[in-house]
Amino acid sequence: MDTKKIGKQQVTFHRYHTIIVGAGAAGMNCAVHLYEFMSRKGVEAPQDRIAIVTRGLELGASRMSGSDKQTYYKQGTSPNVPDCAKGFADTLTAAGCCHADLALIEGITSLREFYHLVGAGVAFPTDSMGTFIGYKTDHDPAERATSAGPKTSKFMSECLQKQVQRYGIPIFDRQEAAQLLVVGAGKSKRIAGIVTAEAGPRSSGAAPGQWNVFLATNVVLAAGGPGELYRTSVYPAGQFGLHGLALKAGLAAENLTESQFGLASTKFRWNVSGTYMQAIPRIFSTDAQGRQEHNFLADFFPSMKTMATDIFLKGYQWPFDPQKIENLGSSLIDVLVFNETQKGRRVFLDFRQNPVGTRTMQPFNIDELAPEAFNYLQDAGALQETPIERLAHMNPPAIEIYKEHNIDLYHEPLEIAVCAQHNNGGLAVNKWWESSIPHTFVIGEMAGTHGVKRPGGSALNAGQVGGLRAAEYIVNVYGKDAAHSAQDNEAIDRQIQDLLGKLERWSRASGRTPEEVVEEIRMRMTASAAHIREEEDARKSLGQAIELCKHIRDKGLPAQDPQAIHAALRAEHLALASVAYLKAIVDLLEQDGGSRGSYLVLSSHGIPIHPDIRNPATGEPLAFKPENVKLRDNIQQTQYDESEPDLFRCTFITPRTAPLGRKSFEPAWREYREGGIYREL
Repeated sequence: MDTKKIGKQQVTFHRYHTIIVGAGAAGMNCAVHLYEFMSRKGVEAPQDRIAIVTRGLELGASRMSGSDKQTYYKQGTSPNVPDCAKGFADTLTAAGCCHADLALIEGITSLREFYHLVGAGVAFPTDSMGTFIGYKTDHDPAERATSAGPKTSKFMSECLQKQVQRYGIPIFDRQEAAQLLVVGAGKSKRIAGIVTAEAGPRSSGAAPGQWNVFLATNVVLAAGGPGELYRTSVYPAGQFGLHGLALKAGLAAENLTESQFGLASTKFRWNVSGTYMQAIPRIFSTDAQGRQEHNFLADFFPSMKTMATDIFLKGYQWPFDPQKIENLGSSLIDVLVFNETQKGRRVFLDFRQNPVGTRTMQPFNIDELAPEAFNYLQDAGALQETPIERLAHMNPPAIEIYKEHNIDLYHEPLEIAVCAQHNNGGLAVNKWWESSIPHTFVIGEMAGTHGVKRPGGSALNAGQVGGLRAAEYIVNVYGKDAAHSAQDNEAIDRQIQDLLGKLERWSRASGRTPEEVVEEIRMRMTASAAHIREEEDARKSLGQAIELCKHIRDKGLPAQDPQAIHAALRAEHLALASVAYLKAIVDLLEQDGGSRGSYLVLSSHGIPIHPDIRNPATGEPLAFKPENVKLRDNIQQTQYDESEPDLFRCTFITPRTAPLGRKSFEPAWREYREGGIYREL
């Protein structure tokens, strides 16, 4: 560690073999595997070669997000239901736009990483025979899902962090990411490290505003999804991600169009999937002041049986899915909830009462549910009189998690909305989770590995597998330290000087605050790039997002103190990310991309959503464009290009296939011993 004065600032330089940016379950797992692989290779003091850099150990989706029984999706472990990695991969690729090699690797490696978590102390449940109990989740044909409760990812992060700390790997907390440092060009281009500002006091006693530079041979990006892109979001508040920084540094992205949306509570951000909906609560709306209750769902269903069964099905058909709208499918509920909130009304789940219908409907009777719902509840022993009793019987922790946040489901309703929940797209990676720039790896939600649809819980598995694969490749291929040339050092110093000079100019800027800019981005993305999309509207929003980026570039943002500087940097990065996402959405809509994944594309010539849901402008039934299934065979890539009018360019590639042929043991063993498995790229 050394310090250098650059401009008017003292900058502290830290040098490591590999840095991991992000401290969730994926990042912690990668650090653990790096240490273990280095130890096996005989590397002395591996803990001195690795560092974790994070904005906040207690922040992020791994620590702060979940659902009723947060799911971990793996290859099946049932003793009497057969499963295989190929079947696992076929499920992941079924809806298209997914690299088959990544899907197969996630299947092959899922049990290895699952048992790694078990060994780390995550308490996944077993029966008396030792079988890890499974269940079905959304888009899951087998019982591959399991859970350690509503805080599964939190337990994963905590258990892995304990391993990191036992190994002595340093964690630099409270670091606000400011810029990725890029050296070289073409095939020699590398990300040499990251510039950060101290976001507050930590054990070293460093003051807020102190500048740090973390230089490394290898950089692993594990900072999660850009949750703050959306105003209506179940992401933890303040989760900005690093997408803007990564895209500007030159990393290619894939499937940025494919975000996932679903019903979630808003006072405390939490997904209301699984048993929250399978308990079949009453759903109603009020005016903005909480008055004028209305059981609005009943206006759109022909019978109590159909309505109550759809509420149940939202449990494991949880994410919004345009393929489940026609014929009164369960995702009609998402549309109706959104439609109600668009009127300025508030929507609630009430676990104290069963669903209420119109005067002409029969009262709720659990015995009259469709067989799929009734049989499930009967098998679970959940035929109690009220939703709260059914929920308490099936999943008491689902009630306790709200009580921890001062929401008592026994005595008050739960406000909900359709919220952004997960980004299935992200930065492009190969089968070792290496990005389009060598020596830079992307894992967790930042990696765009999922395609259009994914089974619930597969993201947790993908993050663990990605961390393992990145660590294995780094140690076996990039094990030596790379020395920066004098030219690289000059480029690094110049970029730091440019950054600090920009912030010096921003200290004199006026106009909209960073918080106001972020709110503008969130409002625009929720209106035009969430689960309801329309081509002309998205194109208009793209133009506005580009103008905002240019305004920030030319005029800056007010940043007079360290806290304001951090907020301004986050706003700048988020503004660029919003352009990338909107550009990808507009480009796909122009390619005749229809409704797929977790979003609906409106079209006057499409399929009516429901005869009683009408376009307020024309009075005609509101309609949506069906999926263009031909586009399943393409993956959209998005890359930053400052010379482009839209700042980004989009192209399409063919998804990679999975090699299914297998060598006999002796040749495969030789290839493994000689390191040939790492040269296949």
